[in-house]
Amino acid sequence: MSIRTERVASQIKRDLGPILQGYQQGSIITITSVKISDDLMLVRVYLSIYAPGTDTEPIFDYITEKTPAIRTELAALMRHQLRRIPEIHFYLDDTADYVNKIENLFKKIQEQRETGNNS
Repeated sequence: MSIRTERVASQIKRDLGPILQGYQQGSIITITSVKISDDLMLVRVYLSIYAPGTDTEPIFDYITEKTPAIRTELAALMRHQLRRIPEIHFYLDDTADYVNKIENLFKKIQEQRETGNNS
């Protein structure tokens, strides 16, 4: 990635944060990563959604459905920095869930070792 694409990706991440706050629906939405194509026409935004007591899939679907409105809001903020606002694709970042599963597996292994040593 060139310096320009890195700067644009960073700016998009900063500008999308407050925009996505309006689409939270009682959850916490974090932008974990923003990747932009070399021609600045496609942006991949990776989101981590924390919704206590509810499934994150409906919230993610709602954000995906509202992508044109989100892009319009982003265009209003970045109109002086880019000629064309890139197409936005949202992806659900499940890294935190994966880490929790791995940690639980390690805990189970540790518990089995401890109970095996005590017997």
